[in-house]
Amino acid sequence: MNATATDHLPVLVIGAGPAGLAAAAHLVERGLEPLVLEAGAAAGAAVREWSHVRLFSTWGEVTDPAAEKLLAPTGWVKPDTTTYPTGGDWAEQYLQPLADVLGDKVRFGATVTGVSRAGRDRIVDADRETQPFVVHVAYADGREVRLFARAVIDASGTWSTPSPTGASGLPALGEKAAADRVTYRVPDLKDPSVRARYAGRRSAVIGSGASAFTALASLAELAKADDGAGAKAVWVLRRGISGSTFGGGTADQLPARGALGLAAKAAVDEGHADAVTGFRTEAIEREGDRLVLVAEDGRRLDPVDEVIVLTGFRPDLSFLSELRLDLDERLQAPVELAPLIDPNQHSCGTVYPHGVNELSHPEQGVYLVGMKSYGRAPTFLALTGYEQVRSVVAAIAGDRESAERVELVLPETGVCGGAGLFDQPDTEQQADGGGCCAPAPALIQLGTSAPASSGGC
Repeated sequence: MNATATDHLPVLVIGAGPAGLAAAAHLVERGLEPLVLEAGAAAGAAVREWSHVRLFSTWGEVTDPAAEKLLAPTGWVKPDTTTYPTGGDWAEQYLQPLADVLGDKVRFGATVTGVSRAGRDRIVDADRETQPFVVHVAYADGREVRLFARAVIDASGTWSTPSPTGASGLPALGEKAAADRVTYRVPDLKDPSVRARYAGRRSAVIGSGASAFTALASLAELAKADDGAGAKAVWVLRRGISGSTFGGGTADQLPARGALGLAAKAAVDEGHADAVTGFRTEAIEREGDRLVLVAEDGRRLDPVDEVIVLTGFRPDLSFLSELRLDLDERLQAPVELAPLIDPNQHSCGTVYPHGVNELSHPEQGVYLVGMKSYGRAPTFLALTGYEQVRSVVAAIAGDRESAERVELVLPETGVCGGAGLFDQPDTEQQADGGGCCAPAPALIQLGTSAPASSGGC
């Protein structure tokens, strides 16, 4: 980039979530001017949508050092580092105060609709790198503006683009028509109106990760309550049940994640959920007021009242289409980063800290960070995201030595940025280890009369 032409411009940050606000804090620390654009009405707008869910990372693992320094003069006190915040806690006690300190450097109700080089679409080579970035923004009040930036940090996450029900990666036939009975979020069963929607009803939970565990455990608690009698879950898995299905239990390096898996297992063992394995959804059909899931092999499940789709997220790359990005064809993550986060090979505890080298693109000066950088991989680590923005900001500031130096030492357990149910970290949990053999596709009730196998195959 031509320094004299662009140095007076701000670094534009997309998203006022954990990674975006941390990037702004690092920019301020470096003496650079950030401009954060947030589509929502408040800091951590996406986090607030799962405010009822507890992280399985502690407070000590979800705040950024540069952000803490920025907050310190305001009298902000970091919460107990050994406790586990909910999404709501994270937003209210850390993200919003951080946005408040940044003041007019953060704009809300501002949706980025396009990013390019000024006067250059993605085809044009001539003088490309000397041109500033041009960013088109639509405000909530209907205004449309064009902004210019010396660099762009996209920390917009993936929350707005959940993956669909269909096993092919496409929406199941009838999925859109059934939208009134389908949700892509973990229901907040403490909300009376939401609770009434699931109480006494049969709900399908599609997915096999922490969010599915959370939903299963929550529905089981509802079924045990006086106002939820009759609530039942059908857990739909594309694969079979094995020893690793419910996570590591007490052996999990992240105790909170292990406890969450045990809670989901208890929901199944106690008969509050049936498991359907080897089921790849192809269609959702109406049957009166209820829905029927149909698999690719023609199997049909008994009707359900609600469908909870928790099959992951994917990045929205549409507004970046005029930039020259180098993304992995499978994960839609930067090509240098993709092998390090591939969920076929890695869990959230086995991804090492990385920075500008893994996050760079042919289009110099643009970076995808935080959950957005992981594309479709679910292995995101909260502290690793903070290391990403530290490195990227150092590179923008011209401090290549710092940008390429790893300054993060992760705890031995790793630090996942996911969420779960974990209120009592000192409580001892007992796991039976689970079985190792995947059953043939079938409807299985793993109730107390038929406990899951504790032995090997």
